[in-house]
Amino acid sequence: MATVKDYSVEEKLSALVKLQKIDSKLDEIQVLKGELPMEVSDLEDEIQGLTNRKNRIEEEINGITDFIEQKKNAIKEADALVKKYEKQSNAVKNNREFEAINKEIEMQQLEGKLAEKHIRDANEELAEKVKVLEHAKKQIANKEGVLNHKKGELEKIIVETEKEENHFRQMNEDARKGMDERLQFSYDRIRKSYRNGLAVVPVVRDACGGCFNAIPPQKQSEIRQRKKVMVCENCGRILVDDELNNSIEIN
Repeated sequence: MATVKDYSVEEKLSALVKLQKIDSKLDEIQVLKGELPMEVSDLEDEIQGLTNRKNRIEEEINGITDFIEQKKNAIKEADALVKKYEKQSNAVKNNREFEAINKEIEMQQLEGKLAEKHIRDANEELAEKVKVLEHAKKQIANKEGVLNHKKGELEKIIVETEKEENHFRQMNEDARKGMDERLQFSYDRIRKSYRNGLAVVPVVRDACGGCFNAIPPQKQSEIRQRKKVMVCENCGRILVDDELNNSIEIN
């Protein structure tokens, strides 16, 4: 069975300081990227939404266009029937047949006029849909232009920092190997609690390097002895003496 090394408190603190400095380097790289990754993601979602809207409008336009064609065909059919009935009216033998044919002619003429009204209304709706479609296309084009610019900026930063980022990510993995799991869990929990990601801070000028709350002399003495893990009573960050913090360098 493999034996697990029992690290001293000083070794644990040194490992935490090293891990914090590595993570801070990675944080600096993320700061360089700024809000670009989120902005790119938001723009992609927005463009997808606009594209879906554009597709719906195009479907509606196609539906209106089909409706207009149907009504045009209905007018042609009505006109053909009117001509047919007019021809039949020349051969009627009594008034009853004549009146019946005239009613059919009037009905088909009304059908034609109603179809023409439907076409006018549909054309007005079509014109509005076309305007909305053009606006949506312009929005998509503008957003795509911004997206391409943002992507270009982000890709440039990624290219410039990729080697350095990979280097520190590997250092991060190596630094975590063999670390006390509970201490590592506490470290990660504290890091997530603060926007600057500082979980391990030195005592500087008698104060916590994270929240700048004053540290009593007795507690400072205990921190310098490195016999137990000490935390700031105000912010909960892990405290180390400035000498230990400055002795650990990463590159």
